[in-house]
Amino acid sequence: MADFTHFNEQGRAKMVDISDKSETERTATAISSIQVTKEIYQKITTNKMKKGDVLSVAQVAGIMAAKKTPDWIPMCHPLQLKGIDISFDWETNNTYVLQIQAFVKTKGSTGVEMEALTAASATALTVYDMCKAIDKGMVIGPTYVLSKKGGKSGNYYREDQGE
Repeated sequence: MADFTHFNEQGRAKMVDISDKSETERTATAISSIQVTKEIYQKITTNKMKKGDVLSVAQVAGIMAAKKTPDWIPMCHPLQLKGIDISFDWETNNTYVLQIQAFVKTKGSTGVEMEALTAASATALTVYDMCKAIDKGMVIGPTYVLSKKGGKSGNYYREDQGE
């Protein structure tokens, strides 16, 4: 069990002690997406959804979720997040896919990948929730870490994204 930092000597879960780690600037960007119908795309982009401005609500949900990550993921440390940004981009070739990008930043002793992933996921889930009355067949994902900077393990850039 020595190779696994989230287990104690008895093989039971524990929160990793990060008190000896130095504080550095840390960032992470996560991506998610949701495929919707043409009707949903048109209603979102013209702000005609009965529940309101879908992207604004989803953006706030993503920010709130990033701040609450330790409440969702048991071994995550509560962090003082310094910045969160959620952005959107539509792909409308033969399908209608909303690309979601969540950027999270802190200065601390542990990374923010989980906060970025939580933000991206909650954003996609909120879009689903606000549009499910029209179509329950929307598809969420894939969801993944695009990049992370800072910390002992260094920087990471997802290779298939050309960064």
